[in-house]
Amino acid sequence: MVGLVFGKVHAWSRRYSGWWDVVWLLPLGAFYLATALVYATLSSAPGQQPVLPLWGFVTLSLLMLVPLFWRRSHPLTVFAVLSGTCFVQWLLEVAAIPANMSVLIAMFTVASLRSFRWAVAAGLVAELGIVLAMMQWNTFTRGTFFSLSAFVVTIWLAGIYANTRRRYLESLEERAERAERERDQQTQLAASAERARIARELHDVVAHNVSVMIVQADGAGYAIDGDPEQARRAVQTISSTGRQALAEMRRLVGVLREHDAGPEEYAPQPGLDQLDELVVQVRASGLPVEFLVSGTRQEIPEGEQLAIYRIVQEALTNTIKHGGPGAHAIVVVDYRPREIFVVVTDDGRGAAAPRRVDGHGLVGMRERVAMYGGRVSAEPRTGGGFEVAVWLPIADSGGTRAA
Repeated sequence: MVGLVFGKVHAWSRRYSGWWDVVWLLPLGAFYLATALVYATLSSAPGQQPVLPLWGFVTLSLLMLVPLFWRRSHPLTVFAVLSGTCFVQWLLEVAAIPANMSVLIAMFTVASLRSFRWAVAAGLVAELGIVLAMMQWNTFTRGTFFSLSAFVVTIWLAGIYANTRRRYLESLEERAERAERERDQQTQLAASAERARIARELHDVVAHNVSVMIVQADGAGYAIDGDPEQARRAVQTISSTGRQALAEMRRLVGVLREHDAGPEEYAPQPGLDQLDELVVQVRASGLPVEFLVSGTRQEIPEGEQLAIYRIVQEALTNTIKHGGPGAHAIVVVDYRPREIFVVVTDDGRGAAAPRRVDGHGLVGMRERVAMYGGRVSAEPRTGGGFEVAVWLPIADSGGTRAA
């Protein structure tokens, strides 16, 4: 029950950090001002020389309190301001304001939000403040020093622990997000593989039936004068085969639509114009990508454009999967005379990345490039990273274009 209440309070404090600061800083401010008022009254008693007027005590109290509202966003600056104000208080020999509390709070914040070296620096400054205060007020004894130092070290260690726990939780969140992205990518890859399998089946069905129809049409052409009955049977076979092919196409296309649910099922095949969108999608998944285009834009058959798009997509997907944390990629499209050159490089793990024996990405790249008489190179780079380079010839305007 206590743990549940503490968890809810902690979650509320993280969600409404500003209001949480108000909740606990207002009582602290009231304590500071009350202490300043008491010491201002005592210092102005008959026969005593006042160290500071009332407004001076109030000003020091506010200087030790107000910066704490910005301790999360500017922990080092707040710690420096509070330490400087505390030092001014020490120079004025004013013991009225419990400045050590604010300094210790700021030290805890630095230890919990900044690097270890800054945490050590803040701890040493707090220890120096203890020594200066004890020397000024003639209370420097070994037992008192060790007691106060132990108190400061305890708060400092609590800040270090909070920092470690925060970093650990952030790493867990990052791993969970990466695992979710990889799961989605694997799902998309599996769906793409299934669509490719169905597309191959569709190709085989269409190719077979069209071949039969061509043979029957040729036979009907030869027999139409000498044997009209045979020509009639050939035409009937063409009609039957065409209907069968159409039925098979409808069935397989229906399966494709089931696997490709959503508004994209009627979308045209992507090409070079969609590379910008692909890069934006990859950036959104967490991989920094730079996209460069050089040369004079030329007309490229849609089939080659689709092949280039899929190769770039596969290369960037491999970088996401195998490049490791901190990797980034560069995509270059270079239009050359009668040739287009595309290269995708990254600075990830390269040869050190684990290899999957069941992967078909690189094989698919080579198959796509071979269809158009091009060349592809996919290998680790010297010094780290991976590179996929593709050279594809550009067909003449009158040449055959891949569908």
